[in-house]
Amino acid sequence: MTHHAQQVVWSQALIDKYNINGPRYTSYPTALALQSNFPLSTMTRTLQNAPQALSLYIHLPFCHKLCYYCGCNKVITRHQHKADIYLDYLAKEMAMYRPLLGNRRFESVHMGGGTPTFLTEVQLSRLFDLLHENFHFTDDAEWSIEIDPRSCSDDKLRHVRKLGFNRVSYGVQDFDSKVQIAINRVQDTDLIKHQVALSRELGFRSINLDLIYGLPYQRPETFAASIEQVIALNPDRVSLFSYAHLPSRFAGQRKIDESSLPSAPIKLELLQLGITRFTAAGYQFIGMDHFAKTDDALAQAQQQGNLQRNFQGYTTHGQDALLGIGASSISQIDGVLWQNNKELPTYYRLIDEGQLPIIKGFELSADDRLRAALISQVICHFHLDFEEFAKTWGMDDFWTYFAAARRKLTPFIEDGLVEITEHQLRVTALGRLWVRSICACFDAYLDDAATAPRYSKVV
Repeated sequence: MTHHAQQVVWSQALIDKYNINGPRYTSYPTALALQSNFPLSTMTRTLQNAPQALSLYIHLPFCHKLCYYCGCNKVITRHQHKADIYLDYLAKEMAMYRPLLGNRRFESVHMGGGTPTFLTEVQLSRLFDLLHENFHFTDDAEWSIEIDPRSCSDDKLRHVRKLGFNRVSYGVQDFDSKVQIAINRVQDTDLIKHQVALSRELGFRSINLDLIYGLPYQRPETFAASIEQVIALNPDRVSLFSYAHLPSRFAGQRKIDESSLPSAPIKLELLQLGITRFTAAGYQFIGMDHFAKTDDALAQAQQQGNLQRNFQGYTTHGQDALLGIGASSISQIDGVLWQNNKELPTYYRLIDEGQLPIIKGFELSADDRLRAALISQVICHFHLDFEEFAKTWGMDDFWTYFAAARRKLTPFIEDGLVEITEHQLRVTALGRLWVRSICACFDAYLDDAATAPRYSKVV
């Protein structure tokens, strides 16, 4: 199937009606379902029965400077030695997992944050050594790292490559200087161009660039210029994330002037620009927020029907086999989720007391598991074969089980966002923008009010 050939279509009336705040479904249930009375015995049992091949996520929370838009768990500091202390504790946490993992191997490693390149070359080497002391990796493992161009010198980039990293992701967000000033992330365009060129020269297997739409002062004409600059850099993948303005949850966002944010119609125009320009430049629109060159592993996984989704977004593996290390990291293995404490003092204290710093978790029920599989299928591939699904999950009749979802889908079907035939559900080209809202119809944790289309007020 050539998904990338489909044109995504727009309509203001539908935007007003369906622009509800749905989860991003990096997991189902979402991380909000995690509970604090999670028994650690559930986690140890899960690891004992875990698959032989796993994925690893390492959270490095430090940043030199606050980017106002950021909703990640982070610590802003100029003190480099804080990272040394953190590495001491990562070492202890890894050592606690080591006996539980046995000979299992990691086939992908992702370092995120914060800013992984906050670490010095010496600290990065130490982290790499700690990983190899505690864990086993496959020979062809994917080693991926998020890079802030402002904290990564040429020497550091060479060092990262020499350590064995083979994928890099650069946070660009926007090339426009007015936008950069408003979000407190000013970075020189030439610096990014230079680093992307050097990454290519050093032989990184894949280069990803992140953009965010919905930031202050973004306008279609300025954002189009940013998109063209990204296309000129020719990355293998592009992430195009929607900015969620939640100042009550993220203090840094209070520094953003709300009147400078683009309105909902303009914001969707920015997304439309991204989809139109990137697909015209030969990228496949992977789903909600990703683009990849058609020969990239991510695009091929979607073409072959193997694409998955986890806490890092769309992925080629590790959907239900992800171990997270470090403050705030979330693990998801065989239908069990658990999360580490977000606050460093508590994270350190728990480890000092000789226990894993897990603060909450959740074990999926049989119903959760099948809904998770369904949502993952729809959000990755935009279609679902009922008979096949019912057979796989041992259901007598698909629509008897999902009667409530069928009711919630009615307006989506009437508006041409979803087509249902005798054998399958298909999200139309028009419906792809609302795939989160469509998936929410199958979410047992959202009440009817949360998933109901929001009709505009009459007066």
